[in-house]
Order: sequence, then C-alpha cells, then structure tokens
Amino acid sequence: MARRNHTTDLGSIACDDLTDLGAGKEGWLVENPNLLTALDTHSIALANRSTVLVIEFSDGADPSGASRVKIRPTLSPIEAESISAIEWLVFDDVRVLAIGTSCGSQIVNTGRIIKLRVRGTKRDLTQDTSSEEICAVMPGVIARFDGSDIQSMLQRWFQESHTQFWDHKRDPDDSESSFGRLPYQLWNVNKYGSCADAAVTGIMPPPLMEVQSSQRYFCAITIGDDAVISAFRLSEDRSRSLVGAILSKVVPATFSTIASFSKMIWRSEQKSPKKPEAKPQSFARASPLTCFKDHPRKGEKLTLSPSGTLAAITDSLGRILLLDTQALVVVRLWKGYREASCLFMEMLVNKDKASSSSSYYEHVKSDYCLCLAIHAPRKGIIEVWQMRTGPRLLTIPCSKGSKILQPTYRFGSSSGTASSYIPLELFVLNGDSGQLSVVNRPLN
Repeated sequence: MARRNHTTDLGSIACDDLTDLGAGKEGWLVENPNLLTALDTHSIALANRSTVLVIEFSDGADPSGASRVKIRPTLSPIEAESISAIEWLVFDDVRVLAIGTSCGSQIVNTGRIIKLRVRGTKRDLTQDTSSEEICAVMPGVIARFDGSDIQSMLQRWFQESHTQFWDHKRDPDDSESSFGRLPYQLWNVNKYGSCADAAVTGIMPPPLMEVQSSQRYFCAITIGDDAVISAFRLSEDRSRSLVGAILSKVVPATFSTIASFSKMIWRSEQKSPKKPEAKPQSFARASPLTCFKDHPRKGEKLTLSPSGTLAAITDSLGRILLLDTQALVVVRLWKGYREASCLFMEMLVNKDKASSSSSYYEHVKSDYCLCLAIHAPRKGIIEVWQMRTGPRLLTIPCSKGSKILQPTYRFGSSSGTASSYIPLELFVLNGDSGQLSVVNRPLN
C-alpha cells in the first residue's frame, strides 16, 4: 500500500547566506535558542543575536534566485544588546518586520522583549466585537498597541520618506515628530512572579460593581516558573476603578523606535535619532483573576487559538494543557511531550462529498474545524488533534531538525466571506535540507 503524504513541498530556502546563522551544522535551526523565525505568505525572516536574514520565495522557485535582504540593526555594545524577538506586521498596503531587543524600549519599558504577538478577531456570528493588536511581552510586563494606530503611523512614515526622497534639503531628524504619538497601554503582571510568556486573549466583561463606561477590559494569560498559569483582568481606563487607586489617564508617548527600525530595514546611513524626552507612562490596573501553581512544574510556551478562546501551554514536565481562556479552566491534558511546540490550524474534516466533487465549489469557514498541531521532536512526529475534545486526526513523520511555523496575522484581512476565507495553515521547515512544506488541509 502506498504511503500517504500529508504535506506538500513549497520550495527550499537553502542559500549561502544561511551559514551566517549557523546553517551547515546538524540541528542548527532548533538547537540554537537565540535563533528566531517569522513567516509571512512568501517571506521568511531568520535572526540571530545581531543579524536578520529575510528570504523571499515563491512556490517551487529556485532558491538561488530568491530575493534576500540582510539587516544589521544598530545595537548597544555597552549593554550587550541583542535581538530577542521578530515578527511581521502585514497590512493591506504595508509590510514591515518588527524587531525587539534585549534592552526593550526606553519609552515603553526597558525590559527584554520576550515576544511580539500579532493577533486580531473580526466581528461575526461568534464574536460580538473586533480587535486587532500588537503586544510586546517583557518579564512581568505587557504593552498593547492598537493595530489601526500602528497602520496609520506606518502610512505617515512612508509618505514622509517618499517626500524626503525628493526633498534632500530636509533634515531627517526634524521629521520624526511628524509621525505623531502612538497610544499604548502598559500593565504590570508580575504578581505571581516574572512571566516566561504572556498574551492578551481578548476583550472581557467589566467586574461586578464597576462603573459602566465605554472603556474596554482585556483578559491576559501569563505563564512562568512560579505560576504555570495566571490570569489577569486588564483595565483600559485606570480612573474608573472603584477599588483601585485613581491614576492619570494614558498619555501617549512618542514611539521613537519606528524611525530607527525604518532605517534598519532600508540600511540607511543617516545619524541616530534624537533622544526622546517623553517619560514612560505609569502602569494601568491589572487585577489578578486566578493562578495555578504546581511546583516544580513551570510554564514554557504559550499558543493562542485565532479567536483567543483557547490556549495551549507546554510545561517543563512534558505536558500540554488546553486552557479555556473565558472560563479559565483546563479542558484537556496531554502527557509525554517534552520539548514540544504547538500551533493551532484549520482542517477540512467530514466535508460534504457532493460539494467537494464540484470544481466550482469554494470552501467557507464552516467547512473547517479548529485543530491543534503538536510537534514532538523527541518522537519525530507532528500530531493533529481536533478541538476541543476530538480525536487525533493525523500523525505526520517529521525529520530531526525541523520546526513548525505559521504566517502572521494579516491586519484588515477579510473576516471570512464565502469566496475569500483563508484557513489557518501549518508549515514545516526542515533546517537541515532547507525544505519548506505545508500540511494538507484535507485528510485524504
């Protein structure tokens, strides 16, 4: 019997420039903790402590002809600054690469940026509200930026840069103030110890006896060494809490790093931007909701479902916990998955055969079911489980030195019409061969 192939090869990213990141040594992609990856539709970014390599690829294209760009950001040698997080920011007409460093942002917070999270939910039959955001996770701190504010700022920057291209007499440093001020919220979530990872899961109802207002509340999940899972209610308006101290309103601060980030992308030789004079704003209110401690278990990795209602958490004891982020209870548990990685994806399960037989039929959102992909490197497999309590649908052999990836969220993308819904896919990158594959959505 022929062996089923559950993946489709897309091409290879192998090139000489990868040697600067450690390629050529077996397991280089997964054994180096300082090696970071970020995937977009036709681009992949790989970064070590001081260099970012962006490789653009097309389906089946020759990797030798792929477009490649090297980015060497200006890092502080005195403070031993290094790249600690990367992520694509993809809007309708703008696509940039966000880079976080071990020194954070002097305006927002000086802590090491652990993770840059980009996510959004659209208003539909299952979601009452819509939200698009970029979150910077630091030890014990979460900073949230609204996606529309980031998009507006980037559009102003591109317009300003285009104007400066034709007007060489203008001082580039004078234009930084014209980008405007970027609002953000900042919360301290270290009540149960410094977190190893965190995420804002979405909008939640206000607490009982709280003054009604138009301000929103967010739910945040953190994981770490002291508490495997912690949950917080994040207040957007600090002045409306009946039980908290009355703090000043959020004062937007200049997002000075965008100018230096832009110069990194285009490898500009201009002088460093001026030191910002704005002071970091104070923390907004973060109210603890629950905490799960189970020494010596430690939370290691956190993955959110597209809607934010589920979170997969790996721990130091080789277990994977599936958390309902609205009820704040663990609804499923897997054991024996040490060093595992998880990503949510969507697959065609039990699809209507009559519909699938038509070449003109286009699948809609209801044709797909949410699944959790578990990459178990010690077992050499990828397992796909149907959510929330469904069976294991697939077991895919996976070469040693491979990594599972997923394209970043696209701001302003369609919310899922009958003819344009794009399901959440799972990609597999084999570091030793450079081969990039995608897991097939249908089971057969």
